[in-house]
Order: sequence, then structure tokens, then C-alpha cells
Amino acid sequence: MSLATDLPDLLTAIRACRLCEDRLPHAPRPVVQAAPSARLLIIGQAPGSKVHASGHAFDDDSGDRLRDWTGIDSATFYDPALIAHMPTGFCYPGKGKGGDLPPQPACAPLWHARLLAALPGLRLTLLVGQYAQKRYLPRGFAPNLTEAVHRWRDAPEGLFPLPHPAWRSRMWMARNPWFEAEVLPDLRERVRHALRG
Repeated sequence: MSLATDLPDLLTAIRACRLCEDRLPHAPRPVVQAAPSARLLIIGQAPGSKVHASGHAFDDDSGDRLRDWTGIDSATFYDPALIAHMPTGFCYPGKGKGGDLPPQPACAPLWHARLLAALPGLRLTLLVGQYAQKRYLPRGFAPNLTEAVHRWRDAPEGLFPLPHPAWRSRMWMARNPWFEAEVLPDLRERVRHALRG
């Protein structure tokens, strides 16, 4: 079977996954978007409550901020022929004391390799937040998220580390003005290049 034939079955299996059902506060609703032709992959953390309700990745204030950072309009962002969304955890993990709980740890080992194998056209992968970075950046690449983002030029080819675009990122950006001045222009250029036909 071709990757194009396998991917619909894989997406159906991911969306039907109930592996972590007993550890989630709501019924599982895995959020994923992909097509074999996708050129850009966004690996985020896990859906928030608004994304859980809508079923669309980054369908919230964080998504507005991420689209602004990347220069991607909403129509392009949700076009699976161009952009794939593969969170570290596919389901909303629920609320903790300081915000959403971490992604369920079983998702990525179960699904990521298979999904990546079905996306042969990828040119750029955005690692949004610490969970994606810990999984895909080399061990010891940076001691924390800020340093990982600050070393974006040193990341392995095709990978681009970003902070999570939650509301707290505004305060983080104020403390790290180099992000807006240096990182975002390069990010937008790389995204344009990746999406160019």
C-alpha cells in the first residue's frame, strides 16, 4: 500500500484511540491533521479545553498567537495538504494547578513514528513548547526552553524550536526581546520557504 492509502487508515485509528481513556477528565477526542503532501509539521503540547471542544488544533488564543508568529493565515493553517498537526499528546489532558496538565505520555510513542513515516513531503517541523522539544531535539541540546529557542539556528536541519504561544508567552517575549527581533523574522521566512510550491 502507498503512504497516501495508509494515512487515512492511520488517522482513523488515531482519532478512535482510547488508550488513555481512564486517565482523562473527558471522553477522548484525539486532535490530528495530516496529508501526505503536507510540507510543514507543527508538533505542539496537547489540546486545550477549547481545542477539545472544537476538534481543531490551536483553535484558541494560543493559535492566534502562533499564526501571528508564523505569518500563516487561518485557511492555510487548517489545510492538511500543506500543514500537519501532531501534538505530543493527542487528547486534552485536563487542568492542573498551574494550567493544563502535561500530555499523556503514551501518545507519542504509539503514534508519532507511524505518522511521520506517512508524511514524506515535510520540509520544516515546528517544535512548539518543552514537550515537543524534549522529544525531538538531541539530548543535551539546551538546559531549558529559553535556551533551546535561543539556539534555534543550531537545531538539527528541519527543526525549529518555539515557546508555547500561551498567554504567558507575552511576558516571556518581554523578557527575551531577541525572540521577536531575530527569531520571528527567520521563522516566517522558513515557513514561507517550506510552504512554497
